[in-house]
Amino acid sequence: MAEALSITPAAVLRNLADKLYEKRKNAALEVEGIVKQLAAAGDHDKITAVINLLTTEFTYSSQVNHRKGGLIGLAAATVGLTSGAAQHLEQIVPPVLNSFSDQDSRVRYYACEALYNIAKVVRGDFIVFFNQIFDALCKLSADSDSNVQSAAHLLDRLVKDIVTESDQFSIEEFIPLLRERMNVLSPYVRQFLVGWITVLDSVPDIDMLGFLPDFLDGLFNMLSDSSHEIRQQADSALSEFLQEIKNSPSVDYGRMAEILVQRAASSDEFTRLTAITWINEFVKLGGDQLVPYYADILGAILPCISDKEEKIRVVARETNEELRAIRADPAEGFDVGAILSIARRQLSSEWEATRIEALHWIATLLARHRTEVISFLDDIFDTLLKALSDPSDDVVLLVLDVHACIARDASNFRHLVVFLVHNFRIEPSLLEKRGALIIRRLCVLLDAERVYRELSTILEGEADLDFASIMVQALNLILLTSSELTELRVLLKQSLLTAAGKDLFVSLYASWCHSPMATISLCLLAQAYQHASSVIQSLVEDDINVKFLVQLDKLIRLLETPIFAYLRLQLLEPGKYIWLLKSLYGLLMLLPQQSAAFKILRTRLRTVPSYTFSGEQLKKTSSGNPYSQMLHHLPTGTPIAEDGDRNQDLGSAQNGINFASRLQQFEHMQRQHRMHSRSQSLSQSRNSTSSNLSQEAPRPEEPRHPSTMPDLNRIPSRTSS
Repeated sequence: MAEALSITPAAVLRNLADKLYEKRKNAALEVEGIVKQLAAAGDHDKITAVINLLTTEFTYSSQVNHRKGGLIGLAAATVGLTSGAAQHLEQIVPPVLNSFSDQDSRVRYYACEALYNIAKVVRGDFIVFFNQIFDALCKLSADSDSNVQSAAHLLDRLVKDIVTESDQFSIEEFIPLLRERMNVLSPYVRQFLVGWITVLDSVPDIDMLGFLPDFLDGLFNMLSDSSHEIRQQADSALSEFLQEIKNSPSVDYGRMAEILVQRAASSDEFTRLTAITWINEFVKLGGDQLVPYYADILGAILPCISDKEEKIRVVARETNEELRAIRADPAEGFDVGAILSIARRQLSSEWEATRIEALHWIATLLARHRTEVISFLDDIFDTLLKALSDPSDDVVLLVLDVHACIARDASNFRHLVVFLVHNFRIEPSLLEKRGALIIRRLCVLLDAERVYRELSTILEGEADLDFASIMVQALNLILLTSSELTELRVLLKQSLLTAAGKDLFVSLYASWCHSPMATISLCLLAQAYQHASSVIQSLVEDDINVKFLVQLDKLIRLLETPIFAYLRLQLLEPGKYIWLLKSLYGLLMLLPQQSAAFKILRTRLRTVPSYTFSGEQLKKTSSGNPYSQMLHHLPTGTPIAEDGDRNQDLGSAQNGINFASRLQQFEHMQRQHRMHSRSQSLSQSRNSTSSNLSQEAPRPEEPRHPSTMPDLNRIPSRTSS
């Protein structure tokens, strides 16, 4: 210190701490001259002493003006050193950098000015301090003082020029600092950072693309900045990097894919669009490299398919198709279970388009990796069943396609039908609203006979009798009306003629017994008219309720449809189909006369031609029972079979349907239903009574007035009587 004081005149030191800038400036020029002379003489020890004096007594002083003078003095000393300044930078730069955080804005301003002058002299030699300088400039870019910001910007431009021309800059050492600063929210800092990223990326010798995963997330963060200028700069930088990726032979797609997946779910529309665009390019460029990330990528794409912004929807759909077109193997890291998990999760999406694409993925996986998908069946099966309640018919149809694909195996087929019946049981609205659609579609996809046989087997032993009756009625209506079940109806019509028809009839009959009207319908369809008549005759009072009459009304109207045209044509030969007529008249007698169904059926029966009954003319009367007239006027010798129509007798003999046993089966089932119904009524009555008693406490009986009391003396005793 003493040596430095002896070298530097007291007046210079005094002026260096003066409050007037001009005096400090003149003193700095004196310091520059002193250092220049010492440098020329090669006396670096004295130069070191002078720098230490400026540092300890000025830049670290508690006096503001001293600190200002110290900064301008250090810059002057560097200028005086010229080419020899490099060996003294370890003394000069740290005090200047320390002043960047000074509380006084003017000191911070002079620090920027000082470092600017130092950098101009030493150029690339100060790269060793780059990270500290970058960190300081990053903070100053958001300085509260506009003058300091302006000074920092000037210094920043100079540092950028030096870095771009220097071969000593280490990108590896800089990236951790950049990554740390990318999370700062200040718009000034963000602008500063994007500027540096753009500059460094423009330097041919600096491989910023290789380090892109380290700061990619930060750039995407900036896309949603409130400043339009920052959003533009970030978008421009990202566009440039994407173009470089397209032209680069080797890119780390995996790390960046993880970032893009997260950004595709951003609440900011522009960020989502940019992320999904990048994902689209990644799938096209590096499909095989992305195999381990397919599930994550799919999880990002599927929601975007239903995005409110059309541009995002278009890119997402294109990406989805590109991804599905890539055939990957589990041996290559393709995780079928993860993809299924994503698809299952998206089946709960509120958007129909997303749910549909999720189902397409499940179908695709089934087609390509059936064994692996079946192994995960327990994880997705319940969700697929719940999807049958989807409000969209398109979704339900696709779900059924997936179910049908799964159910190709016998065990899975049984599994599907059992769970389907279970869902119908616990969710009656599903059966009511979607039952017909589901059953019809499954019949197309899995063979109608197979589906109906399995359903019948399950319903035969159904413990919930009310549900079984409702389910059978629904199945029966589908059987009688759906075009998809035409072949099944044709087969049933041959029940009395072919073994296949007989076997199907017997199989369905076991569960159809849950509903009298379904049983009668099945018999009419199978042309087992005598048995239909027997079933009608077996009905008791408890069977004929409102529900029965509603079902009967539906059947009467169905008899007028093209499906039962063959039956109506058979009425042209009443002598041959006597039990058909008896069955129809039996149904007529069960209908209330005032009902529309009664009028429909009566009108139909009145059209039965009389000339087919006998050779002699049938007496025309305006009253009387046409059925009794028909029996009276049958040709002499016409056999009236007790076991069925003439053709039915032949069919029964050939196929061996034991209709007596079937009737017992029906009556047994109906007794179970009646007992169940009575049990329910009794239970409801008890509950109602219990409820009433709990709501109204019992009151003691009040004594009756003497005039209203019976005279016990006037009541005759048993002995007197």
